[in-house]
Amino acid sequence: MIGLIKGEVCYLNAPLVCVMTQSGVGYEIELPIPAFCQLSLNEPTSIYTHLHVREDAQLLYGFGTKEDRDVFRKLIKINGVGAKMALAMLSTLSAGELKRAVEHEDDSALVRIPGIGKKTAQRLIIELKGKLLEFGSDISELSGQGEFFDVSLQADNQMQIIAEVESALIGLGYKEKEAQNAIKQAQLGLGDVNISTLLKASLKQLSGF
Repeated sequence: MIGLIKGEVCYLNAPLVCVMTQSGVGYEIELPIPAFCQLSLNEPTSIYTHLHVREDAQLLYGFGTKEDRDVFRKLIKINGVGAKMALAMLSTLSAGELKRAVEHEDDSALVRIPGIGKKTAQRLIIELKGKLLEFGSDISELSGQGEFFDVSLQADNQMQIIAEVESALIGLGYKEKEAQNAIKQAQLGLGDVNISTLLKASLKQLSGF
């Protein structure tokens, strides 16, 4: 099991990062959007990872903290929750917000997550009740976090940035039209943007924050 990777960020392609280790091996890792937005090109990083093995692929999912990885592992044990849905959940809600939504039986918070309707949200609440109590005690809320570190991935032009952000949102499970509308709304009031700032603002639009 690959549990932790340390190395240098060699490229970013939201929500994927490639980390080059000292051994000369580059690992491509998919992260929740908040974790992705804290990475910087050509900078050292440490990423907690979960190796997900399928018949047709071996995929690495990464997290900024061990706690987020532990939450992810709890989620994928729930019937009907695959790795993609769990990643979308942690891209939309922090561990603390997710725990609070479950314990307060707030299905409206869960339906913000792409791919989760009201019935699925209610089922998740039942199945997760009491299983997330150890998480989120000292984690900042996504809606209350300070500015993310600059990803330093400057696109050649505005259209390329928009295309990257749209691709990342669709990869999380949002429909193309939803992603496009969120990006348009997020651009209002923003000046010069990079992928990090536009991803953050678009995700807030989709999450209802």
